[in-house]
Amino acid sequence: MTRFVCVHGHFYQPPRENPWTGRVEPEASAAPFHDWNERITKECYSPNADAGNYARMSFNFGPTLLSWLEREAGPVYEAILAADRESRERFSGHGSAIAQAHSHMILPLANARDKRTQVRWGILDFERRFGRSPVGMWLPETAVNLETLDALAEQRMRFTILAPDQARAWRRIGDSGWPEGAAAGLDTRRPYAVALPSGRRIAVFFYDGPTAHAIAFGELARGGEALARRLTRVFTDGQEPQLAHAATDGETYGHHYRGGERVLAQAFGSLEAEGLARLTNYDEFLSSAPPAFEAEIRENTSWSCVHGIGRWREDCGCQTGEHPGWSQSWRAPLREALDWLRDALAARFERGGEKYFRDPWTARDESLPVLSAPSAGDVEHFFGISAPRPLDPEERRRALRLVEMQRYSMLMFASCGWFFDDPAGLETRQILRFAARAIELSDEQPRGSLEEHFLTRLEAVRSNDPTAGSGREIYETSVTRLSA
Repeated sequence: MTRFVCVHGHFYQPPRENPWTGRVEPEASAAPFHDWNERITKECYSPNADAGNYARMSFNFGPTLLSWLEREAGPVYEAILAADRESRERFSGHGSAIAQAHSHMILPLANARDKRTQVRWGILDFERRFGRSPVGMWLPETAVNLETLDALAEQRMRFTILAPDQARAWRRIGDSGWPEGAAAGLDTRRPYAVALPSGRRIAVFFYDGPTAHAIAFGELARGGEALARRLTRVFTDGQEPQLAHAATDGETYGHHYRGGERVLAQAFGSLEAEGLARLTNYDEFLSSAPPAFEAEIRENTSWSCVHGIGRWREDCGCQTGEHPGWSQSWRAPLREALDWLRDALAARFERGGEKYFRDPWTARDESLPVLSAPSAGDVEHFFGISAPRPLDPEERRRALRLVEMQRYSMLMFASCGWFFDDPAGLETRQILRFAARAIELSDEQPRGSLEEHFLTRLEAVRSNDPTAGSGREIYETSVTRLSA
């Protein structure tokens, strides 16, 4: 068999928990369900588990979503973990789950320290849940630059997945020069090696764009057999291994398209029953068919912004289409305000962390286990590797408060805060809540200088709704009240 098929699902929901209570509050737009996590679990995550899809596809689940599922939908959570174990039996020891950078931050817009921590936390979260080390990692919104890929390779990630238009050029390994216009002839049926500034290399799978687009925008309505044929139409005669693969939001299968999980299961069944191709996952295929070609990527690009990564820093023109006359000029000042706050919090973290850690930033990289339902053993291990001396209980409390502050200083960059049409929306309000919690954990007094400087910067963030006002007003009416 030289024909292989892999369908990847990126399963993710924004972190929705109130940072003071740890609970998701009622979301009226998700009615009749309590909130969107609950609704999408019912429509998508649970049905895909029942259909047996996870064990036959490639998938990643956002760590913040897995945390909610573990707490609120235990049987679904356990089914996801079991599916990865089953996939290892199905795919010659190669598990189908891959990791994700932790907080769904747009990594090309992050500084080098945050890139490293986001990748490291994604790995630590994966290891705790799946009981093995990941070999691949999903980049939020597939947003990429060379520094981001290097952060993955530094942590021994073998591969990631990108959109085909994120390739700039390609050639056979060993050839000299990059052919003009080579990206137009990109063959998505093979992996590509990408050389990195550090001297490291990482493999990239550029998914089949037309098929992924068709799946996301209506192909599922034609049924499972049609999907199977759509996936396999890229194959040609030849003896080289060929991978037909597509990546979409996992929520396509059941939430965006009702019954989509059944169509996907039928497609898998059709592929296997008719011998059209062999199902695989990325790690298994890469192990048997390592890259013979290399690629250059287009720097600062993503799968959901035709302008690169403008959707998360400027009024680039990308929007949902729900409010065609609205401006997204609020994005740039929001980014600038949060960048300023990140740097101010980082300075406080360094000053405070020097008292408790050998190296504050290395300690942050390894701190995730003490931020997510830690055991006594987790805490002892963390301070054993991070503290320069035994710390008394009060010192430990202060040290943990500092890393918790850093957790929220990264959660406030969750991509959804910029993705939609207005800062008065649910998603931007949520990241402002994370910012408020980070300020509070810095031991800043309410309405102290740090918060006041931040609020002054938020005044430049203007809602399209005159009644919502500025970012400062959104913060004061939605954040301060909720924290009271």
